Amino acid sequence: MLPELHQNIEKLTQDFDSIPSERKAQLETLSAYIQEKYQAQKTPKLIVICTHNSRRSHLGQLWLAAAADYYKLPNVETYSGGTEATAFNPNAVAAVQRIGFQISKLVEAENPIYKVQWQENQEAYHAFSKRFEEAPNPTQEFAAIMVCSEADEGCPFVPGTDFRIALPFEDPKAFDGTPKEAEKYDERCQQIGTEMLYVLSKVSV
Repeated sequence: MLPELHQNIEKLTQDFDSIPSERKAQLETLSAYIQEKYQAQKTPKLIVICTHNSRRSHLGQLWLAAAADYYKLPNVETYSGGTEATAFNPNAVAAVQRIGFQISKLVEAENPIYKVQWQENQEAYHAFSKRFEEAPNPTQEFAAIMVCSEADEGCPFVPGTDFRIALPFEDPKAFDGTPKEAEKYDERCQQIGTEMLYVLSKVSV
């Protein structure tokens, strides 16, 4: 694990008490899904979905991937998608970088491709905006994690999923271009990180 990210993860794991009990109960249903996959000797596949695959869904996916490595849970496959494709928002990219992930732009485009790493000598993950049903996302036996109410309401049916959960987070987009921009993106990044770490802390192999 990259040192700065590891240090920040250690801090976030000390903050599980900040998660309301009702929310914890919701998160634990996702933990149970992952646990059941392990017990059935199947690969847990998790796709985080929001409307534009721009902010919260990327944060959710990257945190799930890092949390799986932190807790040494093997073969957890993480994905993200939207009900439409736009671009990985630069403010969200910056928040990911500030918390300790290594991230750099690999392909310059309207919808750029970013190279992301959370471990030394890790094969880089490529992050870009895509619809939830587009490759490389899974098409069957996966959990759909809806992190915004718009995507949850606008996407009543996700083909192929065997588990669906609504875990809405407030969109930091409202603070774009304001003095609180970085603060609010960091706040959301840390909240999503804390909750995804909590989910995987409840899983054992």
